[in-house]
Amino acid sequence: MQINYDFFGTDQNLAPQKGRILISEPFLLDNYFKRSIVLITEHSEEGTVGFVLNKPVNLKINEVIADFPQTNALVSLGGPVQTNTLHYIHTLGDIIPNSVKVLENIYWAGDFDIVKRLLESGNLVPGNIRFFLGYSGWNAHQLDDELAENAWIVSELKPQEIMSPMNKHFWNKTLNRMGQKYQMWSNFPENPQMN
Repeated sequence: MQINYDFFGTDQNLAPQKGRILISEPFLLDNYFKRSIVLITEHSEEGTVGFVLNKPVNLKINEVIADFPQTNALVSLGGPVQTNTLHYIHTLGDIIPNSVKVLENIYWAGDFDIVKRLLESGNLVPGNIRFFLGYSGWNAHQLDDELAENAWIVSELKPQEIMSPMNKHFWNKTLNRMGQKYQMWSNFPENPQMN
């Protein structure tokens, strides 16, 4: 008996673009991208840049950078590229010069000295900024190839979700909201041999 169901395929309705997210398929075993959700902060013909949202690290930012103000702002592994660099997204837009708008009320980068001053003065609180060690990057058409191989689903999150604390369970939660097929993906065991 033949069944007409493609468990491994994705139902891609959205194209990648700045402000959307990439959700990894359940069989992707890469250490950085396994069960990950990546916010796309730049997407063009030259390539794509983003940050893994749901891989928090147990570090405070002042433990990573000397002379940095103490804060409880979230720190996550942003991806496998240049893991010795610090990046951030925030909600303060024009208050932090040179910020790049990603989507409504979410901005990327900006003047680092202003970020430090705002943290020191208490005008930038943890819920308004997220820090990342390293980033995720794709060369021109590399992400298109991975999408064609069903390695990612393109979707969207609300700005308040992007800025909220996340852990590895957020991947399951996000897939569960996307319908029956993706609920099956979210229930697929991390190690099928242990099932």
